[in-house]
Amino acid sequence: MNSIKIIGIKGLPIVKEGNNLAELLCKAAEKQGTPIQDGDIIVITHVIVSRAEGRILNLDKIKPSEFAKKIAEPYEKDPALVEIVLREAVNIVRMGDGKLITETKQGFVCANSGVDKSNVPGERVVALLPANPDISAQKIREEIKNLTGCDVAVIISDTHGRPLREGEINIAIGVAGLKPIRDRRNEKDLFGYVLRVKQTAIADELASAAELVIGQADEGIPVAIIRGYNYPKSEDAKATELIRPKEKDLFR
Repeated sequence: MNSIKIIGIKGLPIVKEGNNLAELLCKAAEKQGTPIQDGDIIVITHVIVSRAEGRILNLDKIKPSEFAKKIAEPYEKDPALVEIVLREAVNIVRMGDGKLITETKQGFVCANSGVDKSNVPGERVVALLPANPDISAQKIREEIKNLTGCDVAVIISDTHGRPLREGEINIAIGVAGLKPIRDRRNEKDLFGYVLRVKQTAIADELASAAELVIGQADEGIPVAIIRGYNYPKSEDAKATELIRPKEKDLFR
């Protein structure tokens, strides 16, 4: 097959702590006439995973440290928000122009430790990244199989900026059931040249493709099905495989 289909899942309720995400999305997919099938890739925005897992905080209940206040003051940022960003980080990578780029406990380098204020009920409420997105993805995958009998892959996505490029794209922060990188090395190109370095970050590409439908905030589509893509399967792959080692990172 040389084409794929991206199907947004509509009709999901506002996700709350303790909700069974797999059950909610399977029911919604069935109701709209696009039930889950074998080989589907389910892309889920991290915010609803975080809400289901209780990874939500009210900034009014956070007491900022003096360090957080010191960072927040010159940039007119909320000290409580800065405090949460610092708590979720293991390292500050860059700081300036009102921006705080950190390395999170999960190993991702991103703005504000991935702390998100969008699509979270409450003006002073924020969502943290799932504590372990790969485990979250695996649990959802297993539950979908229990509910439907279908073998699927699951990607948990988040919106990240990129060095040297304007705008943001969706990337994979958790995966289950597929290899996040398709290794093309030693394959031959159209003219017989043997590829030496080609490794395609397919989990990021799939997450970004899904955002074309789940990125419509006003329509409430936090989940998409990608159908028709022949992905390399894996039972133990992790999204952290996509993180470039520090010794190879020319931007730090």
